[in-house]
Amino acid sequence: MSAPSPAPPARPARPEADESRRAALVASLDLTAKVRLLTGASLWALHGEPRLGLHPVVTSDGPQGVRGTGEVPGETGLLAPAPSATGATWDTELAERLGRVFAAEARRKGVDVVLAPLVNLQRTPVAGRHFECLSEDPLLSGALGAALVRGLQDEGVAACLKHFVANDSETDRTRYRARIDPRTLREVYLAPFERVLAEAGPWSVMGAYSGLDDGAESAPVLEHRRILRGVLKDEWGYDGAVISDWAATRTTVPTAVAGLDLVMPGPDGPWGDALVEAVRRGEVDEADVDDKVLRLMRLAARVGKLTEPWTPGEQPPPLPAAPAPAPVGEEDFAALREVLTRGTVLLRDDRALLPLDASRLHRVALIGPNAVEPYLQGGGSAHVPAVRTVGYAEGLRAALPQAVELTVHRGGSSRRHAPFVDPALLTGMRAAYLDGNGAPLGEEVRRTGDWGAFGVPDGTADVVLTGRITLAEPGDHLLEFGCAGRFTVALDGEPVHTGEDDRGVELILESSHHHPETRRHTVRVDADPVHLELRIDLRVVDADAYGRFVTAHVRHLPPGPGVEDEIAEAVAAARAADVAVVVVGTNEEVESEGWDRPDLELTPQQHRLVRAVAAANPRTVVVVNAGAPVLLPWADEVPALLWAWLPGQEAGHALADVLFGRAEPSGRLPWTLPARAEDVPVPDAVPVDGVLDYREGLHIGHRGYDRAGTEPAFPFGHGLGWTTWSYDRAETLGPGCSASADRTASADRTAPAGGDGPRIAVTLTNTGPRAGREVVQAYLEAPDDAPGEPVRVLAGFAVAEVPAGGTATVVLTLPRRVFQSWDEERRDWRTPAGRRRLRVGRSSRDLRLTLDLDPDLDLDPDLDLDPDLALALDPDPGLR
Repeated sequence: MSAPSPAPPARPARPEADESRRAALVASLDLTAKVRLLTGASLWALHGEPRLGLHPVVTSDGPQGVRGTGEVPGETGLLAPAPSATGATWDTELAERLGRVFAAEARRKGVDVVLAPLVNLQRTPVAGRHFECLSEDPLLSGALGAALVRGLQDEGVAACLKHFVANDSETDRTRYRARIDPRTLREVYLAPFERVLAEAGPWSVMGAYSGLDDGAESAPVLEHRRILRGVLKDEWGYDGAVISDWAATRTTVPTAVAGLDLVMPGPDGPWGDALVEAVRRGEVDEADVDDKVLRLMRLAARVGKLTEPWTPGEQPPPLPAAPAPAPVGEEDFAALREVLTRGTVLLRDDRALLPLDASRLHRVALIGPNAVEPYLQGGGSAHVPAVRTVGYAEGLRAALPQAVELTVHRGGSSRRHAPFVDPALLTGMRAAYLDGNGAPLGEEVRRTGDWGAFGVPDGTADVVLTGRITLAEPGDHLLEFGCAGRFTVALDGEPVHTGEDDRGVELILESSHHHPETRRHTVRVDADPVHLELRIDLRVVDADAYGRFVTAHVRHLPPGPGVEDEIAEAVAAARAADVAVVVVGTNEEVESEGWDRPDLELTPQQHRLVRAVAAANPRTVVVVNAGAPVLLPWADEVPALLWAWLPGQEAGHALADVLFGRAEPSGRLPWTLPARAEDVPVPDAVPVDGVLDYREGLHIGHRGYDRAGTEPAFPFGHGLGWTTWSYDRAETLGPGCSASADRTASADRTAPAGGDGPRIAVTLTNTGPRAGREVVQAYLEAPDDAPGEPVRVLAGFAVAEVPAGGTATVVLTLPRRVFQSWDEERRDWRTPAGRRRLRVGRSSRDLRLTLDLDPDLDLDPDLDLDPDLALALDPDPGLR
């Protein structure tokens, strides 16, 4: 068998003359000038170099929108649904359109490189950044990731594919080593990266914080020569720039020789003068430095930031003209709304309750903590200040006839922390900035309990906050304090909370600067108001390129109705309503970059609320507002159940579209929803002695459930939509053939590119009363005599839009790779011999048709199958 050829970039390489000229320009620079370019100029920008024609390239975070660089005070932007919602669309065309929306937003903000998409896998449902991932499945993640990259880069904005590789959880993410056997690494965790690189050619790739032990080399990813240089650059032929995750680079020579090209952020870091000296000592080849600079020049050229060289100090040549993007408007909002409705998953509707007929309603009760305060986006670097937000109450009110009464009831708080103190209760909140000797450098007054300050005055060593809290309402008041770093919190001169954490940038990387641990203090108020003198002493934290900062949170929960009182009020409202819509879920305390969740539980009061409302009103719709799986022990007790993700800015409008039938919730689960915590194949991601052992091997996500024979609450790929479907037949298509079935669908859509395997035509009929979108899914089963192999793997998918009563044929091209396995001894792909079977249906557990793979017929000798495929139709009975 011949070795696989390297994956070509999506765009043609630059002409040889261009490359030769650039190499000559690089060679003309002195070593110090070249090395200077290999560390960022600031938190988000790269250095320019007139002698190369290199203009500064600007980056920005991007998984849920383009955040920008923070240089424009109060800047807002489009807030898209979280990537897991995009994953639930199973729609590469829609993902590509979303990429174009991101590209236009990047141009509005002067951004050249968007740090997205993230194609790490949802290995465990407790992972803190689970919501930023597209799927638990490598094939689905790779297909959608490639589409997002195409959308961005077709508009001239670079994607930065991340986080390469196996950075799938947050606990000790800057320190752990992922121990993965070579076959699992290739077939599971490298697979989505390989596909995106082959299909879309992202112009940059981000190396992860974490480490990798692949059995041959154990090192931080940014020092892992086998993975960065050996696989990514040499084997796959990647010609773009490898960028560090922010503040992830800790060494000089090991990272420089492994294949890292750019240290971010800047201007400081472990390269600079240290790398210059390492080259002069012969520890790093200057040719490697030249190659890194050339890769940055390619990136700049691709985003329009490379011109003819110019003399330093003179006016630079103008950049290539690009059409100015239109201002943000309704077209953008509609695009985000469509992504969300197509990603919304109808998990259950056992009484055909949905869609609701708004004209027949008189009273609607909107209930739940997330109904009052929707969780729109995940915490951490994905955060985007939204240009607008449409809450659930606002969206429903806009969609309902004016005569319909809409009531809103929280039903108890779901938060673990008290809200920030009301500014009306604070007086004289003053910050004094002190140098190392305690001498004053300045002061500031802000009446807020959310005191986070970056960019403190130069020379500041300590910040002292002082003020008065006045509590007048009789009853028990809860005060809650949280700070980052080294601090003391005192009330009336008595310490109530202290900290001695002297770490720096780690407080940023684990997000404790935004979400510090807290201490609670109860104050009893009788007839007379209580006045408390507050003092918080804060040591300034030096977070390297992120800047110097302090964090102090002052939170307050006044006396008031208890949870049970709020639930009782909500139940009464539900009983009096024509329909009750209950929105439960998570929030930024639960799902965030920086930490993993301890469990999959909603708060107990949310469970009580759902059960009580469903018992009070048989017309109850439960909406889950969460990015990652949560346990729903009452799932089979409620009439209708929708999964609405972390929805972004158009939350309310999209939910109204779905509830009232203006859009179909055509999403399918991109991960498996467990029925019980003990059923989860990978229940946590806690390193042991610095090692995270991927001992489940190939059996990630739905594969793990299949291997264990466990019944999930809802399987991978599940989603009902508004209609019903029959799967009529399936057949293979030879080269150049087309499907031979009557079609009344609006389109015959082909599955995403990604391989040169067989093409499968599937004919299906919409047997329901409404038009619908169906996601046709194909799963390849392991040979009967192959114990230890996954029971089945996702092999392809396609989307069909079919009117009521209509029939359509969709074509799936199965990637060659799904028939192969990695042979580490030969360091090559091989196709195991043995009979194979393809199953086609609506989810990983609802499989309607079977195609047997006949080893006696070879469809395509280039496939290198052992001997190959003839597919004979064999519909499974009883599954229609």
